[in-house]
Amino acid sequence: MYKKILVAVDGSVQSEQALDKAIQLAKLHGASLTIAHVVDIRNFYTQDYTPQSLYDETEKKAEQMLKEYKEKAGDEGLKDVETLLRSGNPRNQLTGKLLTENDVDLLVTGSTGRNAFERMLIGSVAEACVRHASCDVVTVRSALT
Repeated sequence: MYKKILVAVDGSVQSEQALDKAIQLAKLHGASLTIAHVVDIRNFYTQDYTPQSLYDETEKKAEQMLKEYKEKAGDEGLKDVETLLRSGNPRNQLTGKLLTENDVDLLVTGSTGRNAFERMLIGSVAEACVRHASCDVVTVRSALT
């Protein structure tokens, strides 16, 4: 039985499907739900200088996304829901700090996310989670349309 579920979201359709699955699992197990997003700061260092306003805008959009997802979980009957916004490398954050600092026993991710090019080169965040997470991992496949 799971007590603390963390779902990783990035705003993609796949992560929204992962959120739906995490909500179902939290209801089934009577677990708390943490909805987490990691702003990938590596995207901000591709040039010599990145304006702070670009990072601030990205963070603001992420905060809004997390707020909407928390409301959705609440609308579906979950009472114990929190959000986490971090910055860094999503692979490192999701397989390390976020799990241990929050005593997570189930991690839910989408099978793919926003960064298809990076996935081709070095593998997906979901793959890193399956390989390195210290807890159980559920990887949600996209619904066929």
